[in-house]
Amino acid sequence: MSDLVTLDSLQVPCTLSGASGANRARGRSQIAAADDRSAVLSWLARFADSPATLANYRKESERLLLWCVVQHGRALSDLSHEDLLVYQRFLANPQPAERWVMAAGARQPRSSPLWRPFAGPLSPGSQRQALSILNGLFNWLVEAGYLAGNPLALSRRKAAPRAARMSRFLPHEHWHEVKTTISGMPTDSERDAARAARTRWLFSLLYIGGLRVSEACLTTMIGFFSRRSPDGRQRWWLEVTGKGGKTRLVPATDELMAELIRYRRSCGLSDLPTAGDDSPLLRSLIGEPKALARSAVHEIVKDVVRQTATRLRVRGPEHEAAAAHIERASTHWLRHTAGSHQSDSVDLKAVRDNLGHANLATTSIYVHSEDDARHDATNAGHRVNWEPEASMSPPAG
Repeated sequence: MSDLVTLDSLQVPCTLSGASGANRARGRSQIAAADDRSAVLSWLARFADSPATLANYRKESERLLLWCVVQHGRALSDLSHEDLLVYQRFLANPQPAERWVMAAGARQPRSSPLWRPFAGPLSPGSQRQALSILNGLFNWLVEAGYLAGNPLALSRRKAAPRAARMSRFLPHEHWHEVKTTISGMPTDSERDAARAARTRWLFSLLYIGGLRVSEACLTTMIGFFSRRSPDGRQRWWLEVTGKGGKTRLVPATDELMAELIRYRRSCGLSDLPTAGDDSPLLRSLIGEPKALARSAVHEIVKDVVRQTATRLRVRGPEHEAAAAHIERASTHWLRHTAGSHQSDSVDLKAVRDNLGHANLATTSIYVHSEDDARHDATNAGHRVNWEPEASMSPPAG
């Protein structure tokens, strides 16, 4: 097969259809798809009510399927971790260009024989976004019982420098936009309502509780408990096991408990966990309830921030900076955001213990108000005082 067509028109040879792929799950699938193309279309159907997301996800899954069939000669459900490394290099330089890349300056409709999947090589940022979307696809296919495993799950993620990581959080106005996106999620169908409820609960856990993604995925409902203090008040707590196997108690605030009740009701459960309830904090939507994988949580968060960025960009170019910042956010950003916002009004030692930091030095990175005060004091009191050559105004900052 040499000619490129869109996913809608793609005719896949039987040998590359994935009907008997090496990575196919052997149990009962939760979707009717019997081949890779149908499975991808089932995944895309979930985004029919979000045109921008659908177009973006279709683009990346279409590119991968075409590469599998036209160039790599392996079915999607045959792909291994090593195959995906080859594909990542292909994204950085899709060759042969005459087959894969649109002519310079041309934007052909998808129905045109001149249409191509790429406008050019993808930047490192676009490669990461493409693989993040495909990671979501593979996770869903595993959750649906179509694939046995996610070949992207072993990908190495380069850690950013510590100083850069610690500055990655959402200021209050950006956090408000993310919450607006979650509040506006569709709830028309039972499935949509369940997805919206789980998303809201996930963000509540990560923000109110300041949990790491591993803690949110591994902790079960039995972690919630209440105890009466000497002052006669009944307080709820969440026991989690964090880094190094260290256990800590996270205050289950009145707000977090209200969100817990809201989520459990959406799952058809009792308001509060009972003794011995070892069901997951975050439940899958397909098949028997099971704990969400970390990669699935990451994809939910990325989907929300992408939708938020898209919504902001519709408002106009003046919102581009905010959209770009929010779009970069990851699951761990929510933990940094929780720490940053807590430090505005909560004693730093309490923030340290809430987040499970070993010492205050780690927690102090969230005290941005001290940085602002230091900037103002330095600006006012430390000057070189050159003789002025011309009148200049300080840059807007």
